[in-house]
Amino acid sequence: MVCKGAKVYTENHIFEKKDLYIKGRCIESGSPGEGEAVFDASGLYAIPGLVDIHFHGCMGEDLCEADEEGLRRIAKYQAENGVLAICPATMTYGEEKLSRICQQITAFAEKQDEKAEGMEADLVGIHLEGPFLSEEKLGAQNPAYLELPDAAMVDRLQEKAKGLIKLVDVAPELEGSEAFIRELGEKIKISLAHTNATYEQALQAFEAGAGHLTHLYNAMPGMHHRMPGPVIAAMEQGAEAELICDGVHVHPAMVRLTFKLFGSDKVILISDSMEACGLPDGVYQLGGQSVTVKGNRAVLTENPGIIAGSTTNLLNCMRAAVKEAGIPLEDAVRACTENPARAIGVEDVYGSLTPGHMANVVFLDEELQIRAIIQKGKLYQ
Repeated sequence: MVCKGAKVYTENHIFEKKDLYIKGRCIESGSPGEGEAVFDASGLYAIPGLVDIHFHGCMGEDLCEADEEGLRRIAKYQAENGVLAICPATMTYGEEKLSRICQQITAFAEKQDEKAEGMEADLVGIHLEGPFLSEEKLGAQNPAYLELPDAAMVDRLQEKAKGLIKLVDVAPELEGSEAFIRELGEKIKISLAHTNATYEQALQAFEAGAGHLTHLYNAMPGMHHRMPGPVIAAMEQGAEAELICDGVHVHPAMVRLTFKLFGSDKVILISDSMEACGLPDGVYQLGGQSVTVKGNRAVLTENPGIIAGSTTNLLNCMRAAVKEAGIPLEDAVRACTENPARAIGVEDVYGSLTPGHMANVVFLDEELQIRAIIQKGKLYQ
């Protein structure tokens, strides 16, 4: 297939009007041969399929509770909204339940391709958000299941997941966190999350091998001129920073500041969506706790001052970054594709339209609305 006339997002992080060639499931270089199918993409943006490395559910399905059909509903919704690779996040539970969750997800991922009917986002990883978190910065996590950092537990979970765990969160001020990071840091990306750490504690964690910050600004100390906190430590150490750009979690001015502080190569937009995403207002659950959703805001029913994930998808977050925060489209695309793919080690397959990568392409109009999607070389309009 050749896609003609699109403004293609390139490896140089700019848009160029050119043809895009696809052979089988992959992007290829060169020119089309006789009889090639042609897709007229004139006037459209062609960007890589989005990659969400932190969300909990959608369409009434929660990652931690979903069976095979539930996981398929999640994957279908994400794909229909331009997110073609996913690394969803668990909530804080005990090892027994987390083991079952890892096994369920892995069993689905192993057979997903052969059982898929139509578009489904590829399940490429698991983000272990709990249970090694601070009680002081819990957010919507369940305090009943908190544990101190335990590398052996992660190893056991990773065995159940057959290597699918790509991100593990930890509050670095907890006892044993530095040894935890040193032991696991070369095997799995370690992220600081739900933490009350000081600048010095965060700096020590990054020096020990952490390289990621989960939902920046949320569930952590803010920046202060005498107590710079984990945000500044992450910036100084060149860590990646997740950012929920849903118009609720982070003010547009802070979105702009984040891109300036961390650079467009380090910001990773995430949705952090929960099961209410794609559904009307109402009462839902997250991590076993009741959540009330009204409009774009989800809060704990028993404690409405605490935000409980988002109700939007990653493409909407990308639009918000561009339209509400004024982030250049090129930078917003990078933060939703290349950066998250690199963060979890799947950048050789996803997140780029360079030859050899999976032919996952989202075609957007000037209003950033989807006009067509190519997944694994197959066109959906």
